[in-house]
Amino acid sequence: MTAPAALAMVDLDSGAPRTPAAFYAAVLGWEVVYAEGAYAMIRGEGAPIGSAGSTGYRPPNWPDPEGEKRFHLDLYVDDLDRAEADCTALGATRPDFRPGERRRVLLDPDGRPFRARLRPEAEAS
Repeated sequence: MTAPAALAMVDLDSGAPRTPAAFYAAVLGWEVVYAEGAYAMIRGEGAPIGSAGSTGYRPPNWPDPEGEKRFHLDLYVDDLDRAEADCTALGATRPDFRPGERRRVLLDPDGRPFRARLRPEAEAS
């Protein structure tokens, strides 16, 4: 069966679009290819990530006691401790609630949660 669609890109709402673009470009080693006004985009391996200005943007609660689930980015890393240190040096923060030992939940500079997780080959060893 042929898939009816292909992922073109991921867009993140933001109060300041250049902030998540610069953060994720640094974390992923990608390039900011556009950053003007109310939109910014980064490109690298995989689908590009855009950041769109959103008036009144509020970061999601983490955890959300009301149960409203939003999407988050999962990023493969080789070393959880090193990735956490690098991401926080780039502007991520550590939330109080951090479930699990094999993954690390962090908040990007806009307050959006994302997860660092070991690459499958690293988990197997």
